Amino acid sequence: MASSLSSKPFLTSPSTDGASGFGSLRKLSFPSVRYAIRPTHRRTLEIQAAGSTYGTYFRVTTYGESHGGGVGCIIDGCPPRLPLTEADMQIDLDRRRPGQSRITTPRKETDTCRIYSGVAEGMTTGSPIMVNVPNTDQRGNDYTEMSKAYRPSHADATYDFKYGVRSVQGGGRSSARETIGRVAAGAVAKKILKNFSGTEVLAYVSQVHKVVLPEDLVDHETLALNQIESNIVRCPDPEYAEKMIAAIDAVRVRGDSVGGVVTCIVRNVPRGLGSPVFDKLEAELAKAALSLPATKGFEFGSGFAGTFMTGSEHNDEFFTDAHGRIRTRTNRSGGIQGGISNGEIINIRIGFKPTSTIGKKQHTVTRDKQETELIARGRHDPCVVPRAVPMVEAAVALVLVDQLMAQYAQCELFPINPALQEPLEFRDPELAGTHI
Repeated sequence: MASSLSSKPFLTSPSTDGASGFGSLRKLSFPSVRYAIRPTHRRTLEIQAAGSTYGTYFRVTTYGESHGGGVGCIIDGCPPRLPLTEADMQIDLDRRRPGQSRITTPRKETDTCRIYSGVAEGMTTGSPIMVNVPNTDQRGNDYTEMSKAYRPSHADATYDFKYGVRSVQGGGRSSARETIGRVAAGAVAKKILKNFSGTEVLAYVSQVHKVVLPEDLVDHETLALNQIESNIVRCPDPEYAEKMIAAIDAVRVRGDSVGGVVTCIVRNVPRGLGSPVFDKLEAELAKAALSLPATKGFEFGSGFAGTFMTGSEHNDEFFTDAHGRIRTRTNRSGGIQGGISNGEIINIRIGFKPTSTIGKKQHTVTRDKQETELIARGRHDPCVVPRAVPMVEAAVALVLVDQLMAQYAQCELFPINPALQEPLEFRDPELAGTHI
C-alpha cells in the first residue's frame, strides 16, 4: 500500500521558500490535507535458469563442464518409494562413457556415479536427487590452439557471441560430457516407466555415413537390448554392424569423422500421453532429442518419406484386436496421432552430424578476428552415434515420464471412462484384468 498527499492548494500554491514548496505546506490547516490510499503492484523480475533444466513434473537440471571438477544432475519430482541405487544408473552410464572401444574417444573415464541426496535405505524419498560423476582424465593443454581459434561448426564461436566468455577446455557445457546428467536421470525415468506402465525404451544405430540399415531387418516387436549391445557400434544386425565399424575406421585413421542416425522405439506406451497444440508429444520428443549435442534432424513415424504418399496410402486403418482393444493395422503415425500417444510403438529417428573436432587442417579465424588454419588436438569420437544411443534413450524417457505424470494428474484424478480410456498402469491382456 502507498499513501500520497493530495491537495489542490498545496499543489498549486506558489512557493515562498524556494523550489521545494515547503513554505506553502506550513500555511495549510490539517483538514485541507487528504490522504489517497491506493494499492501498488510490485514488479518482480523473475529470471529462470537458462537452458539447463527440462521437465515440468519430473524436472531435471544438469550441471558441470568437460574439464571441471565433475558433472551430474539434480532430479526434482521423482516419486517416493522407488527402489533406486547407483547401480541402476551405472548400467547406462557405462554404455555412454568414453574409451569403450576403438571407434570412440580414447579419453579414459570410469564415469562412476554417486547419489548424494533423495535416497534413503535404497528408496527414493520424494526430495531432490543429486547425482555426481567426477572428471578424472582432463587434458587442458590439448586445447591451447582452440583457446585462440574457433573450431569450424563447433559451439566455440557462438558461445563467445552470446556470453562474451567461455570455458575453453573440453568445450565446457557444449561438450557431450554434459549428457552424463541426462543419462543418469534417464535411467531413473526408464525405471519408473518400466515399473509403472511396462514401458520399454530402446535405441540403436541405424545408419553410419552411407551405410544404412534396411528397416525390415529389425523387428521392433521383439528387439532386445542384448542384440543392440552385441557389438561396439550398437547396430542389432551383425552384418551391417561390421560395415558401419569399417566406415568409422576408414575415417578415424585419417583424422576425419562421420555422422549417422539413431533409431529409438518405445513399446507398451500408455495411451493419452501428450497434449494438443503446443505440447504435442512429438514436439516434446523433438525438443529433447534435438537438445542433444551434434543433432541435425528428427523424424517420427513415416517422417519425410510420408510426403511421397497419398492419404489413402499413408492412413493407419483401425481394427479391434482379439482382446477388444482398438489398434491400427499399420504404424506410419509412429505411435502418435494429434500429438497424443495411441498405444502403438513410438518410432523416432535422430540424425547426428559428423564430429566437428577433427585432426585435419581447416580454415578458421581467431578470437581477435585474424584468419588462420587449425588442426584440432584432443580426444574426440570419430562418430558420435554409438555413444549417442543411451543419450537418445534418456532423452525420450525423460519426456515420457514427465508426460505420464501430467496425464495421471489431469486425466486420472477422477475415475476414467472405461468405454474409451485405459488405465495408465501396466495390464497384461492375457491375465483377464489382473492388476500387475
